[in-house]
Amino acid sequence: MATISEVIRHSQKKKSDGTWNVQIRVTVNRKSSYIVTPHWVGAKQIRKQGKKYILKDPFIINLISPELARYREMISALGSRTSIYNEKTLAVYLEKGGEVKVEKINVIQFGREQIERLMQAGRDGSARNMITVVNSLQDYFKSDFVPVTEIRAKMLEDYQKFLRTPRTMIRLNQFKKPVQLKFKGLADNGLHNHMRDLRILFNAIVDFYNDEDLGVKIINHYPFKKYKLVELTEKKKPERYVSQFKAIRNCKLPVGSRIQQARDLFLLSFYLCGMNGVDLYQIKPGTALQSRLEYNRSKTKRRKDKAFISVPIHPVAMKLYKKYAGTLQGKYSTHNSLDRALSIGMNALSAKLNIPELEFMDARRMFGSWARNICRCSKDDVGLAMNHKDQSNQITDIYITKDWSIIDEVQSNVIELVRRRSKKFLRWKRRVGVAMKLRNRSNIQRKIEGLKF
Repeated sequence: MATISEVIRHSQKKKSDGTWNVQIRVTVNRKSSYIVTPHWVGAKQIRKQGKKYILKDPFIINLISPELARYREMISALGSRTSIYNEKTLAVYLEKGGEVKVEKINVIQFGREQIERLMQAGRDGSARNMITVVNSLQDYFKSDFVPVTEIRAKMLEDYQKFLRTPRTMIRLNQFKKPVQLKFKGLADNGLHNHMRDLRILFNAIVDFYNDEDLGVKIINHYPFKKYKLVELTEKKKPERYVSQFKAIRNCKLPVGSRIQQARDLFLLSFYLCGMNGVDLYQIKPGTALQSRLEYNRSKTKRRKDKAFISVPIHPVAMKLYKKYAGTLQGKYSTHNSLDRALSIGMNALSAKLNIPELEFMDARRMFGSWARNICRCSKDDVGLAMNHKDQSNQITDIYITKDWSIIDEVQSNVIELVRRRSKKFLRWKRRVGVAMKLRNRSNIQRKIEGLKF
């Protein structure tokens, strides 16, 4: 049974003017999909009823009532054929005003909607990748209407050649004004990632319109069965040395400059076990007095453990941490803006110190490589410190409680490589060593006391 009703999704992101979109909910077998309307309402036009928000403005109700009546008539006209639709395809059927035809499914429009869904889910990186794919498809077809039937194996081969060639395209800048940009042709790795993201988009379209459980199959072709993605080629990164790290740390830079900020955050990332730029950006104000930084890694927070990690704020990192913790959000509107600033700063630092291809990500690579190859920490311990998911031990991980002191040990070993052997540092090292011994001793004692003979 299908039902139609107008709703205010109060939990959805509202516009900057404080209004919410009036949407039409399409429910089939207790699952719902939503149709966006051109109507927006403020707080005074709705009222709360239990956990729901109800539209109370009679003017908006009168505007939307004919649309609801038309949708209900269309469902009635379907009769028994309503059963071949799920909530998503029925919503599309109503919105399009009739039968969903495969040649009318617009990849560009669906892609734009998918970008919005990703943005609302906080998956900004995936949204940026999808924007690139949608823009490139528009460039290739020279149209904002691309039927899903056009995505075929032969088209993918031709599209691949198009992506490999240098080209000039029009894009909107941050002020929404069109500018002309030059793009280099994609190499193997860039092409692999682009076509992978196009496949993700195509799969999302198939999942939206087809329903295997109900036997609904609007899209019958799958071009990625015949077309094979280009193999990834391992790009050899330049080997990094402790002497280079010390040169980065010790160089004199203009106070308050972009290059100084990039260097500082590079060091801070290294000291915090290779923390990513997006996570540095999201550090909350008021955490500078804490002894540990506890957060969920943004890149992989869809894991079951939400990618939670607890990293000690080492004394050598404290000055930088106090300087930048909670300040970057006030300086940059998004973490993407910070990433651009870091990229420019690291390029300048690379030229100044004559360190080829120096990137912000090298802080993470240095930490991981030196922890394993020089400090001889186990891969499992390095993976824990860098908040990696161990795919080979997923079942075992269920039964093991996280011991964050392992991270403390890995971190202190790596920092010892690059830190001068000052008396202050040696005193700190002895203090940490004693604390760890006492902690391990108390853990063993508790285990012994818990045994029954």
